[in-house]
Amino acid sequence: NLLGERKKTLKNAKVMILGVTYKKDVKDLRESPALDIIEIFKKKGARVSYYDPLIPYIKIDGLNLKRTDFNKAAIKRFDCVVIVTDHSTVNYTLLRKNARLIFDAKNVYSKVSGDNIVKL
Repeated sequence: NLLGERKKTLKNAKVMILGVTYKKDVKDLRESPALDIIEIFKKKGARVSYYDPLIPYIKIDGLNLKRTDFNKAAIKRFDCVVIVTDHSTVNYTLLRKNARLIFDAKNVYSKVSGDNIVKL
């Protein structure tokens, strides 16, 4: 696994889920795959945060999270960022330049390459 290659395991890894709504640019958490993904990472021992420009907090199904900041310093704190919902207003250039590792599940970086980008 890529975290392993970087001498990091999921246990205690700092993971940011980017985009938690079920659909791009829509403020609705119903049936959002991000909620399941957050739970999976938490069960593996990761320290999970999220950023979504439309959702300031999540208080649903036992989750109680407040949106993290999305700036250079905040992004650098995470071991990896998982793009789950690709909102139009997110600064993906800022993310690419500052993230240690990005799992791009939405093909945001289809025309960009980099050592820190994993396309799913």
